[in-house]
Amino acid sequence: MFNFFDKLKSTVSKTAQALVGNVVDVVSDEEEFSEFVLDDMEDLLISADLGVNYASELTDKLRGQTKIKPSQVKEFLLNEFNKTLDEAGSSELDYKENELNIYFITGVNGVGKTTLIGKLAYFFKEKGKKVLIAAGDTFRAAAEEQVDIWSKRSGADIVRRDKADPASVVYEAIQKAKNENYDVILVDTAGRLQNKFNLMEELSKIKTVIDKNAPEALRESILVIDANTGQNGLVQAKVFKDCVNLTAVALTKLDGSAKGAIVLAIAKDLKLPVKLVGVGEKMEDLKLFDSKEFIQALFD
Repeated sequence: MFNFFDKLKSTVSKTAQALVGNVVDVVSDEEEFSEFVLDDMEDLLISADLGVNYASELTDKLRGQTKIKPSQVKEFLLNEFNKTLDEAGSSELDYKENELNIYFITGVNGVGKTTLIGKLAYFFKEKGKKVLIAAGDTFRAAAEEQVDIWSKRSGADIVRRDKADPASVVYEAIQKAKNENYDVILVDTAGRLQNKFNLMEELSKIKTVIDKNAPEALRESILVIDANTGQNGLVQAKVFKDCVNLTAVALTKLDGSAKGAIVLAIAKDLKLPVKLVGVGEKMEDLKLFDSKEFIQALFD
């Protein structure tokens, strides 16, 4: 039986090679951690998209110590990566039964945000939940049409008002959800980073509407990042974190990417846990992220 762990192992195989395999191959046969060996290790970690600061911190821990030998580098990385993900917080998606649950989804255009919303709607529908999508990216016609298609595919309902103020669409969705006893609202948003000020103003307005009308219902503010963007994803995360109180990251297109180390870089730099991960094209290929399984798949 091809279970999810096997799928995850296959999905992160390129990341595992870049982040773990290459380092172990270069380092483990050495007698000690010379400056030359540590420089090589640091370069490999940086090239695997772990980030300069994190890679430097890891190699600095090995510099001038005698307890850990190069042959133990795999165990050292395993422990450090587990610690980093633990310190970023729980990877469990926040959901409360018999209450309204709002998920505020942000991210730049092109990262697979709308697709993720459709798959997340399907995820909740499969659990028997009543799901409403608020089409908050109102000025990009293609975005509204796309989210409409995904709502039909997943069996979710939608509030859509072309060219309307995004905050008013979210307000309408909240009222509808309260009146008709929905379990979940998924809020789609714009992602036009080239006009950062306007985008952040728009997202702040939406957040204010949620805070005023259903503050107790906001479960997660999720930033969607394309795994293939590597360190650029970290830059995006910092921009959105400044504007919206992010609680989690959803990583799309992890299948086929060698840059899955961005999971660790975001956890380390921003203390944000990954909670959702896309591992394929199918509707059911959005999975709840399990940090322990992720690390095990990297090192297995």
